[in-house]
Amino acid sequence: MCTLPCMTPSPWLGDAASLVDAFRNGTISPLEALEESLGAIEQSDLNAIAYLDADAAREAARAAITSLPFGGVPMGIKELEEVNGWPQTEASLIFADRVATNDSLQVQRLREAGAIIAAQTTASEFGGINCTRTKLHGATHNPWMHGRTPGGSSGGSAAAVAGGLLPIASGGDGGGSIRIPAGFTGLLGLKGTFGRIPRGPHAMHPPLTVNLGCLARSVRDTARWFDVCNGFSPYDTLSLPKVGNWERDLGTFDLRNKRVAVVFDLGSAVVGPKQIAVLQETVDFLLREAQLQQVDVHIAFPQGGLEWAMSNLIGLAGELGDRYPACEGDLTSEIQLGMRLAQNLTIQSAGATELFRAEMNFQMAEIFSQTDFIICATNPDVAFAAEGPMATTVEGVDLMKEYGFNRAIGNNGALTIPANLTGVPAISIPAGQVNGLPVGLQIIGRHHEEQLLLDLALLVERGRPWSLTAPAN
Repeated sequence: MCTLPCMTPSPWLGDAASLVDAFRNGTISPLEALEESLGAIEQSDLNAIAYLDADAAREAARAAITSLPFGGVPMGIKELEEVNGWPQTEASLIFADRVATNDSLQVQRLREAGAIIAAQTTASEFGGINCTRTKLHGATHNPWMHGRTPGGSSGGSAAAVAGGLLPIASGGDGGGSIRIPAGFTGLLGLKGTFGRIPRGPHAMHPPLTVNLGCLARSVRDTARWFDVCNGFSPYDTLSLPKVGNWERDLGTFDLRNKRVAVVFDLGSAVVGPKQIAVLQETVDFLLREAQLQQVDVHIAFPQGGLEWAMSNLIGLAGELGDRYPACEGDLTSEIQLGMRLAQNLTIQSAGATELFRAEMNFQMAEIFSQTDFIICATNPDVAFAAEGPMATTVEGVDLMKEYGFNRAIGNNGALTIPANLTGVPAISIPAGQVNGLPVGLQIIGRHHEEQLLLDLALLVERGRPWSLTAPAN
């Protein structure tokens, strides 16, 4: 078995924007690019693809309009997002036979922008954990090191893009599910302000944490994605008005003397010292190149994993309905535990969760009265085992022994959940490697200031360029 992805001789390993340029100048055709992706998927052992719609994709590629923003680009869509006629499983055995009857709003907008919707990428069950391993599909592997996880819940998208299978793929981030896999696989991952890209067309309001976006190889790909997909929809009444010119305006925002608080652990996570040393190099680069002003701000977010889970379990319990508890044996162990917790939910516990969210919002607002950006790690450590369980060690330190069960388990999302609970944007930027595995630098910004985060990422991309895909054999 190969330790890195088995790939065809010539899948497109540049970013999606350069592929569109190649279509327009006649270097390659959309059908040729699609066939290369299909060939790469066929030979890959990453287990990143849950469903392949090859015939429909070929038909779309033949008719591709390459003047459109993503005209002719083959794309993956995360398993938790609806594509008409595709399996709508939520990555769970419970819904293995269910088929979607409509496209999500994001998929609709991608089609209108010329994308070739080709493959469904694997995810963790109901998006519940940061490891892509389910009873329905098995484990998805990290293209940088077979046997390690690409993260979750958008792990299949991350593995497909970093592994050279597809130029770009969709993701969703309810607790870090874009940023965590981006960090583990060396990709760019932006979680927008809550509501930036509309959900639906059957959007639920709770838990007020879920954001849509992409796993991308470049800053301009991410900006183009947001150009295409952002903007209000009446099917998601919490979605935001459209903001234009994301790609056009890259590199135009004045970052000089913006204040930045650098707190790698956000005051509650345990982050590996080796990773901090690598991240510090990128921080030093950004401070210098962007002429940022580092400020000392006290940050000590509570981990928030339990409160985050409680706010999500209400929707899960509703979706399972009267199938539960008879279906419990078909659920992964983590979702089984979650549903047992859900059975004990009361009005008081729901109220406590909302009070916790209100306090988090207050803390975030107080912090952003003193700084413009927060810089921290994306993940506590490099990618752990593909089969799981969720990591309870950091650089060999047993967190169970040092801190106990709750903090050890909560460490996995302690760095990403605060941005979800408060709705602020955050981005994971590739920032080097530890022991041959990627690490991500996370920058958290104020509401509605995603474009500033992209400009910071652009500085890193230009001054400390990252590998667009994992190295081949």
